[in-house]
Amino acid sequence: GAPPFIAGIAIGLGIGFGLLLLGLSAIFILRRWRTDIQKQLRRKYFTKNHGLLLEQLISSNEDASERTKIFSLEELNKATNKFDHTRILGHGGHGMVYKGILSDQRVVAIKKSKVIEQGEIDQFINEVVILSQINHRNIVKLYGCCLETEVPLLVYDFVPNGSLFEILHSISTSTCSLSWDGCLRIAAQAAGALYYLHSAASISVFHRDVKSSNILLDANYTAKVSDFGSSRLVDIDQTHVTTHVQGTFGYLDPEYFRTGQLNEKSDVYSFGVMLLELLLRRKPVFMGDSGSAQSLSSYFLGEMQERPIREIVAAQVREEATEEEIVSVASLAEMCLRLQGEERPTMKEVEMSLQLLHTKRSISSHATPENGRAEASASSHSGNGADPVTTTSQRCYSLEQEFISSASLPR
Repeated sequence: GAPPFIAGIAIGLGIGFGLLLLGLSAIFILRRWRTDIQKQLRRKYFTKNHGLLLEQLISSNEDASERTKIFSLEELNKATNKFDHTRILGHGGHGMVYKGILSDQRVVAIKKSKVIEQGEIDQFINEVVILSQINHRNIVKLYGCCLETEVPLLVYDFVPNGSLFEILHSISTSTCSLSWDGCLRIAAQAAGALYYLHSAASISVFHRDVKSSNILLDANYTAKVSDFGSSRLVDIDQTHVTTHVQGTFGYLDPEYFRTGQLNEKSDVYSFGVMLLELLLRRKPVFMGDSGSAQSLSSYFLGEMQERPIREIVAAQVREEATEEEIVSVASLAEMCLRLQGEERPTMKEVEMSLQLLHTKRSISSHATPENGRAEASASSHSGNGADPVTTTSQRCYSLEQEFISSASLPR
């Protein structure tokens, strides 16, 4: 037989090899177990996040199934380099947005919420269902969603130039300044998108959180209305829906706040506040001269009683806009801010007024003086006779006056 030391080596090698095999098997089994656990967890989240219902909703609607995809977590991990912190586009109140590149090279924004209450999940599904039914050039495009995480992920078209809020209120000198012409165009586009949601989509949608930070701007500075998390779908023949009050402080419709009844005029009120941001270049809630928080709408309505509108608007607007444009937009804003919803214009009327102003501006910049005068006289009959700036201030009030003292300023 073999010398004892060779036999010892053989036994040692055999045991070592056996242990190595056992170790590798254990690692393989552990990995397999982890993968199975992850798969089960993803399946559990997919079911909890109404994945089956969403699949049915998408597949039952031909348009939606062409436009909306349910992504796997693996695809989105690849797109964002495992949600690398260098891919973060922004932090919102509800979570983070990451920039991603899909396998077909489309650049996307992936919204990852941090709130995990069931109500938020329902809101999320609400947003997917709404956006999968909507196709409008001034509404942000939804590519799809991922339901395999505890909190679902939304995948949007990437809109590169940030929000209207950032451009209007950024103190950074590197940020592009928006011309008055650009303001009119973006306001008309956003109004058109909201009008489409209210009355031209296959089902009425009340946005419920209209604000300048939800108006995104693409590479050409075209407006894209975004964030439908708190929107409500309403049957076309319904005039209003009773809901828990939701919205953003500074933009909230006082009538909706008081009654809990949401209708299309609630979005009109919020849009009126946004028009004031364009005119005055102030935030919806800002620090007044006294050092306390002040609501832009109540400030505007108060100042209108005291001095001419031209003195209230921002210096850049004074330089670039005509007297007629300033008065028209101020009148429109004030009508949007009326206390009684029924006295406010519809989004269609708002869009038509803004389109008319923008078109006239474009024509007059190319027109002879005679043409310019003809345009002005034609448009002077588009109002309702009396100047709403002077006649309706007494009937307007701002919800914020009721509780401004107890509120803290938004960041």
